[in-house]
Amino acid sequence: MSRVVDEVRVVVQPIVDEQNLELVDMEFLKEGKNWFLRIYIDKPGGIDIEECALISEKVSEALDAIDPDPIPQAYFLEVSSPGAERPLKTEADMQNAIGKYVHLSFYQAIDGEKFYEGTLKEINDESVVLTIRIKTRTKDIEIERKQIANARLAIQF
Repeated sequence: MSRVVDEVRVVVQPIVDEQNLELVDMEFLKEGKNWFLRIYIDKPGGIDIEECALISEKVSEALDAIDPDPIPQAYFLEVSSPGAERPLKTEADMQNAIGKYVHLSFYQAIDGEKFYEGTLKEINDESVVLTIRIKTRTKDIEIERKQIANARLAIQF
């Protein structure tokens, strides 16, 4: 389904850019018997429902005008914010997350842990430094970037 996302991104990106918004992510997937094209947008300070509706309308019109249709089957178009636990997919996302509380999950357990949550302290090409809390103690740990399967913002409790 990445073919669909790649084809549709070419149409969606200029529409999002025109509104001075950020295209955070896109996915095309099947849930049950229904297909969904999900577009996640954001801007500093967050987005509102009107911005989601505007992007949805413009994307829908643009996709309907393409021949041949890049998505031949019926689908639902959803445009929304990435939410409070926004995925960190790009280098810019990671850089912008320095000083923020994040969740990092790993391909293989590190010291018996499949994930860590903590404050992203530093980042370079090879590794990240995460400040984690173990009971009442704070500790900095360095994690090789190649070990990180997924990264996202997290809500600290």
